[in-house]
Amino acid sequence: MATIYNPIIDNNNPPNDIFFVHEVFEPDTSTLSHNHYWGQLHLVSNGIIELSTPNKRFLAPPRYALWMPPMMEHKSYIRRSLNYCSMNICPPLSDKLPVYPCLLEVSAIMTAIIEDLRQRQIMVATTEQDKHLVTVLFDQLLLCEQHDQFLPTSEDKLLQPILIELEHNPINNLSLAQWAQQLHTTERTLARHYKNKLGISFTEWRQRRKFIYSLHLLRQGMSVNETALTLGYHQASPFITLFKKYAGATPDQYRLRLD
Repeated sequence: MATIYNPIIDNNNPPNDIFFVHEVFEPDTSTLSHNHYWGQLHLVSNGIIELSTPNKRFLAPPRYALWMPPMMEHKSYIRRSLNYCSMNICPPLSDKLPVYPCLLEVSAIMTAIIEDLRQRQIMVATTEQDKHLVTVLFDQLLLCEQHDQFLPTSEDKLLQPILIELEHNPINNLSLAQWAQQLHTTERTLARHYKNKLGISFTEWRQRRKFIYSLHLLRQGMSVNETALTLGYHQASPFITLFKKYAGATPDQYRLRLD
């Protein structure tokens, strides 16, 4: 049965200009559509969080935080258990961040600070040392590289068959040329549609989809080698490189976070 998560925080009386909420979510947890007076940065350390606005769906893996500006209607869904942290930022500090939802690429410094605050269950910084940590964290946040989405989607009729197939079958390894042949078009045309409609190449999109699927396989207890072979790699090293690119950690380091 699905669990509805409803944090008890007064929308009119936030505990501080910047405050944190730390949770360990159970599988199949969701929030109802809602908004906040403050902006909210969603971070996870060991899985994928899905958030939706009225007209867009976002996926945020560990190395990417999802920024939701103040008063933006949104809801979330967690398919599998994960460690979650929200960094809540009230106006006028939130005015320094984008006025639209987006992914922000998290630096190693940010990850270390968030993990320290999570382990100590710090909601509001009260000591001078913790206030300094939060200041550094906020300064780092302002420097983050922005991304529109981790796994962009499109209703483009030429791309739809590919996107639907790879969504349901991430280990499909048909080349772009083979897809072009199936769809009675040219490889060049398909490549152009990927760049124009999704902003990334076919290869990049497929790699991101494989990464998301690999998180599921690792959480099921599959070894790194088995996961690599399942994804179509002949050895583990290319998969490890792919995983580090998006997670900022090796698959073995990720597995340790699951314990």
